[in-house]
Amino acid sequence: MSSLAEKWLGQLTLDEKISLVAGKDLWSTSAVERLGIPSLCMTDGPHGVRKEQDGTLLGLSKPATCFPTSSGLASSWNVELMEQIGVSLGRECQQLGVQILLGPGINMKRSPLCGRNFEYYSEDPFLAGEMAAVFIRGVQSRNIGTSLKHYACYNTEFERMTISSEVDERTMREIYLAAFERVVKKAGPWSIMSSYNKVNGTYASENRLLLTDILRGEWNFSGFVMSDWLAVNDRVKALQAGLDLEMPGPAMSNAKQLKEALHSGELAEEALDGAVLNVLSAVEKSLGSTGPAPDDLDWSLEQAHRLARTAAEESMVLLKNDNRLLPLEPSGLPSIAIIGRNAKYPLIQGGGSSSINPSCLEIPFDEIVKMLDPGTQIIYADGYDEDGADNQGLLSEAVRAALQAEVVLLFAGSTELEGNDRESMDLPAGHSALLQAVASVHKSCVVVLNNGSAVDMRGWISDASAVLEAWLPGQAGGSALARLLFGEVNPSGEAVGQSVLSEFSRRQRQDGIWRRIIYRIPLL
Repeated sequence: MSSLAEKWLGQLTLDEKISLVAGKDLWSTSAVERLGIPSLCMTDGPHGVRKEQDGTLLGLSKPATCFPTSSGLASSWNVELMEQIGVSLGRECQQLGVQILLGPGINMKRSPLCGRNFEYYSEDPFLAGEMAAVFIRGVQSRNIGTSLKHYACYNTEFERMTISSEVDERTMREIYLAAFERVVKKAGPWSIMSSYNKVNGTYASENRLLLTDILRGEWNFSGFVMSDWLAVNDRVKALQAGLDLEMPGPAMSNAKQLKEALHSGELAEEALDGAVLNVLSAVEKSLGSTGPAPDDLDWSLEQAHRLARTAAEESMVLLKNDNRLLPLEPSGLPSIAIIGRNAKYPLIQGGGSSSINPSCLEIPFDEIVKMLDPGTQIIYADGYDEDGADNQGLLSEAVRAALQAEVVLLFAGSTELEGNDRESMDLPAGHSALLQAVASVHKSCVVVLNNGSAVDMRGWISDASAVLEAWLPGQAGGSALARLLFGEVNPSGEAVGQSVLSEFSRRQRQDGIWRRIIYRIPLL
């Protein structure tokens, strides 16, 4: 018996077929109303549902739960938690009318400077593959599709539209494709997104070896392949190579190219039919949900927020804890200095296509104050400018504040941005100067780092008493951080980059004791 997608295909005109292999607009595929074929709405992810309010490319999105970014989530090594996050995101997609979530991203962290490292899980293809597979399984359990990205060998934002990744076959198979293979075989994503770059001189969107020979021929992928936004160089070559859907639309000039190629015989209509059928099969899948499942009826954004808090708690990593300074004991603490502008204006995510408008936002300063006894003296100082620049006046004020307090909580960090690689692994100049000045004069200085990728700590870590890697922790990072600092929960994260956890570490993860183990992040 033929599928509904096959029946639709048999009734389409040539123009309708061509319309179905390019987006209708920025975020949806074309519909064919006369046959009852709906469009697919897709939106950015993967740590939140970025449904644009006005249909623009990078405008303000509708409020949604902002979970920790992938670099933090991977530090949890918690596949059960990751699947729960996927389920939660699938539910939000249902509420917002989204059929395909664009994510997760599983590119390897080839360079610590890559501007999108916060979107990727790991340097380790095994860890990246395992986390992505359960994430996809969770999202797709709600009958919401995912688009695994960016396929393949996409590891830098520098000249990303034209750069060629030169990779020998063994390296490609063992490092850059291994996570994709694992996810395709274990989770069956509805879609895969091709990347901007060239691979060994051929654009990923036109690379038949990647899109057809390996993906479909070796891995038996049965979904559809879409382009990243504006990543199609030659539409005819791309379709022949195995790229089914061009995004975004409307792509009128490329539609004209396809039609001319069909008429000239350069492109066989069977190739077009195959691409159309792949897209229609996803449309058919999206019809399977007639409404919320019974276990969705009591779900709410408040529950999603609590899950985001758990995710943040599970992600944070204790890097240093001299003299068992942490956890802090709130009762009897006479004074505390909270220093660093990030304490009141938190860094919760990276910039670009994955930036979420959080449904609510916890402020670390406020959440820490809630933990303290009413009689505790609280001293605050910005420490650095809004842009992270070195400000001697703010720096001097921060040092004075630190010297008045029993304990110092010092907030520092940096964020990353799609489209731009970092110039170095250094923190912003004002953050580095603050860390060096305060940590060197106070014996009980706890550093809280917010960052999406590895940073250079050599200038100050020997002076800091304790260091907590909080990553970019999402909207519930404030309460998660406060609960960790005061011992209500464990810093459960493991350093990204470890391929195997020792049995000792596994046991420590399983017990309920607040751990005082140092995990150091490899600096590649």
